[in-house]
Amino acid sequence: MDINNAKSRVEELTNLLNYHNNLYYNQDNPEISDYEYDKLLRELEDLEKQFPTLLKKDSPTQKVGGSAGEKFSEVTHTVQMMSLHDSFSHGELLDFDRKVREVVQNPLYVVEPKFDGLSVSCEYENGVFVRGSTRGDGFVGEDITDNLITIKSLPKRLKNAPEYLEVRGEVYMSDDNFLKLLKIQEDNEEKPFKNPRNAAAGSLRQKNSKITAQRNLDIFIFNIQQIRGVTLTSHKQSLDYLTELGFPTAPFYNRYDNMEDVIDEIERINNIRGTFGFPIDGAVVKVDDFSQRELLGATAKFPKWAEAYKYPPEEKETKLLDIEINVGRTGALTPVGIFEPVFISGTTVSRAVLHNEDFIKEKDIRIGDTVIIRKAGEIIPEVVSLKSHGENTVPYVFPTVCPSCGSKVTRDGEEAAIRCTNTECPAQLLRHLIHFVSRDAMDIEGLGPAVLEQLVNSSLVKSPVDLYKLTPMDVLGLERKAEKSALNLIDSIEKSKEQELYRLIFALGIRHIGQKAAKLLCDNLLTIENIMNSKVEDYTNIDGFGTVMAESIVEYFSHEESINLIKELKECGVKMPPVEKKSEEGKFAGLTFVLTGTLPTLKRSEASKMIENAGGKTSSSVSKKTSYVVAGEEAGSKLTKAQNLGVTIITEEQLLNMLES
Repeated sequence: MDINNAKSRVEELTNLLNYHNNLYYNQDNPEISDYEYDKLLRELEDLEKQFPTLLKKDSPTQKVGGSAGEKFSEVTHTVQMMSLHDSFSHGELLDFDRKVREVVQNPLYVVEPKFDGLSVSCEYENGVFVRGSTRGDGFVGEDITDNLITIKSLPKRLKNAPEYLEVRGEVYMSDDNFLKLLKIQEDNEEKPFKNPRNAAAGSLRQKNSKITAQRNLDIFIFNIQQIRGVTLTSHKQSLDYLTELGFPTAPFYNRYDNMEDVIDEIERINNIRGTFGFPIDGAVVKVDDFSQRELLGATAKFPKWAEAYKYPPEEKETKLLDIEINVGRTGALTPVGIFEPVFISGTTVSRAVLHNEDFIKEKDIRIGDTVIIRKAGEIIPEVVSLKSHGENTVPYVFPTVCPSCGSKVTRDGEEAAIRCTNTECPAQLLRHLIHFVSRDAMDIEGLGPAVLEQLVNSSLVKSPVDLYKLTPMDVLGLERKAEKSALNLIDSIEKSKEQELYRLIFALGIRHIGQKAAKLLCDNLLTIENIMNSKVEDYTNIDGFGTVMAESIVEYFSHEESINLIKELKECGVKMPPVEKKSEEGKFAGLTFVLTGTLPTLKRSEASKMIENAGGKTSSSVSKKTSYVVAGEEAGSKLTKAQNLGVTIITEEQLLNMLES
């Protein structure tokens, strides 16, 4: 490669890495895997070595990728929180060993797992935890003390502690807690985290520490940054000391005097990494003796006495035996691949979601093919690519009718999902009922998924209407239902008949109509009859109500089954009370607000009520008609759109000041 081509590629890689750095470190929303990112960084390193004149001080190879955000106060690190240089082959580890031995004699190496989470600093004075911070750019991080306090495995007081101690650790989310969080996000129809590291980072950088506390994070402490009052001379000694103080340290860390044994240990860790129950993405090799570390020194970004060996994502070949179609609450048909069982990353995998028809077509996946699979984030099985077509295989044809009820399926516009058109499809029933009784919908306490499944399986409930026909005797017939709990459940069902109209509209599970949209509908159209009989233009005249949402409402109430459902719910005593037209008076009269992100102290529902009580309106989407956007933590596309449209953006504090003034 000549200098001109190299310069062009260096610029391309720099822009690409800076883009992914921002997503990974500052937004906790990566688009590529760590392994793919590390490969890009290595390519840039190699070009800068080959063409030294192209190396710039602000190159991604010369700095840690993160920065201190604006939502937390800054913390300046007395001791730089450095990154680690990565190796991807045994040859590179041997090269690291050679460089070390050129400076020091007879080094001992400590090998430990490389945890995949968010790096933090924790400071203790006389044994009391006083401050915690993120790494940031290595020199300046964010003060996240309140959030770290919520981590149960992090000691808040130490016995027999030194005068001052700063330790470095990795906050992570266990595999079990990650899967639980994904289930919650799926049930709430939220965008799921991509992997445990992404989940841990997003949870730890919450402005509201109560949210962090709900995420059940953990921490491993792996290094002493500073210490006063105790003298330590080696890394293994320091890890032993941290363990004695009560810190959670690596489950094992072993010391070796040659690189061959180091490599054997690294491969041993790789072979068992799927059994740990927490995410790791490699192993770390560190020179043990602190005096030898001083001689070896560091670059601007990396210590020369340590090396991270990064494991590639484990991929395995297997045969696709069948494609099973699952039907969700909204009627979406989701293909699931059934494979010959294969052991990968610690568990046996025999199923993986194939996403949608487009995914199958793009990869040309056919039943009988050999495919390559891996675990995304070391947890969720996914198909990476097609290895080879099986003999006499044919392209997969997506079903044209619902496999559950036989009704026609449709695909709307550019949407990837194919859906069943039958609102009474049995496969949709259980998921629909779970949504119908949920807290934000009809809020029927005691009707959890397990009870609903029993009711459906016993043919007592075939639609939401049947919930209002249940008797105490029906419930008593269910497994593990005592008389008192049966009466409480019937009472809860009875109370739900009084719910506000918007809760019922949300409970119906109409596509594209969330709780906010349902409230907008009711506040503007006032009665269930108006909502059922309006036209597309009537809906789109509502500020914040788009064409897609309007068409979805019209489509839903064009079905006789939907009209009958409302009629039967009324006959069962569900009130559907009309909404009182809001007064045009108040200090926020004529103003429309959009709430986005997590607010520091208020729930969005609380903020909405305060705005509406002051005569204002709240909308779920940003437009030129929007008066203010109230932005909280992790505000996303709505904030960006407001900036592009020039809409005034305010904080929760400014909103409260406007209400009080």
